[in-house]
Amino acid sequence: MDQIKPGDLAPDFTLPGSGGSEISLSAHKGRIVVLFFYPKDDTSGCTAEAIGFSGLKPEFDALDAVVIGLSPDSVKSHDRFRDKHGLSVDLASDEEKRVLQTYGVWVQKSMYGRKYMGVERTTVLVGRDGKVARVWNKVKVPGHAAEVLEAVKALG
Repeated sequence: MDQIKPGDLAPDFTLPGSGGSEISLSAHKGRIVVLFFYPKDDTSGCTAEAIGFSGLKPEFDALDAVVIGLSPDSVKSHDRFRDKHGLSVDLASDEEKRVLQTYGVWVQKSMYGRKYMGVERTTVLVGRDGKVARVWNKVKVPGHAAEVLEAVKALG
């Protein structure tokens, strides 16, 4: 599936979330939503990214913006990850990879010449109108959460 683009209507989803919650995009209708898709709980890049977003959560909250992390890890893995690092952002579990595929971030990757399927680290900013306002592909973690916060402020 092609990756989602600015101007597209963000596909709705409902997934199990950390702490036994249920996370759905439609529950946040009329709000700005930041979806950060990441490969794996408790790996260095993903941990730094989740801590970055958690550290800025009060600023996102003040702008009425919701931050949701999505990965193919289980809810149990998300709960351990959240507790170990004191994360405050919502984490959604997409073990069946349906949402990852719908958003076009479940892609073929290669490492040391070996090809495999995995999550391309991507952030999707959804405006209050439910449309994709911006997409960051192949995210480099340092400074990323702050850059996304600036984009949220620009949306108003």
